[in-house]
Amino acid sequence: MTVPHRPQWAAAALSVVLIVVGLAAGGCGRVEFDEESAFEYLTRQCEFGPRAPGSPGHDAALAWLIDTLSETADQVAVQRFRSESPAGGVDLTNVIASFRLEERVRVLLAAHWDTRMIADRDPDPARQGEPILGGNDGASGVAVLLSLAELMAERAPSVGVDLVFFDGEDGGSGGGLGDWCLGSSYYAANLGSYAPRYAVVIDMIGDSDLGIPMEANSVAAHPLLVREVWEAAARVGSASFLDHEGPAMYDDHIPLIRAGIPTVLVIDPHYESWHTTEDTPDKCSPESLGEVGRVLVDLLY
Repeated sequence: MTVPHRPQWAAAALSVVLIVVGLAAGGCGRVEFDEESAFEYLTRQCEFGPRAPGSPGHDAALAWLIDTLSETADQVAVQRFRSESPAGGVDLTNVIASFRLEERVRVLLAAHWDTRMIADRDPDPARQGEPILGGNDGASGVAVLLSLAELMAERAPSVGVDLVFFDGEDGGSGGGLGDWCLGSSYYAANLGSYAPRYAVVIDMIGDSDLGIPMEANSVAAHPLLVREVWEAAARVGSASFLDHEGPAMYDDHIPLIRAGIPTVLVIDPHYESWHTTEDTPDKCSPESLGEVGRVLVDLLY
């Protein structure tokens, strides 16, 4: 999760988004999201330790992420690049897992897989230079997407789906926006002819005390898409998707919106352990991952 921010363009941006993705499930059986599997993916990431770019945990998690997705996706691509951000040069890797490559109508689901290199909000000043484990801020979104990949491998969705795992989201210094969301910025600048129907970015959705308001930049840019996502939450009985607007955030959805992709950020912005050494798996729950996972399943199936 990155810093609160509302771009100047957001208030004027409007969209008319027709979400044509639901396929009637008559006779096909119910599609179930496995929240326990998702939580196992969350804890497995944390076993690698902090996963800030350049760290041993980052290298190990990248290899594991590629191997894991290769078992389920129709295609796995890596997007390696060097970012010369205000904070300095860093080597980064986005991972893209695609399902149903033959489908022209596509949906993008994304999360960041890196973790922050400093616990700058830790209540103990002596620990503010330590890296964070990122149980919620990093591992939770990845965990949901990996469980969704398992499900899609077993039963194909009604549309083509691209899961994108962004690197370099959480390395900003706080003084400006140029060194945040590096992976999504690079991805958005290199889309080529790729034009998904819409995108959903998930971040910090594992908090055991989950509450997800409608992120303000998403509402300003694509209000109808926000409503579609929240209606899906109502259909699956999620009480954590709150029916009011929350703060504006600068996160991986902003580069996608600027690139012309209708995008919604799903995030719980109120997390006590944000950017602290206490962002550990015990602050998260399978039930929270399950709520978000079921919403994504409803959208896709």
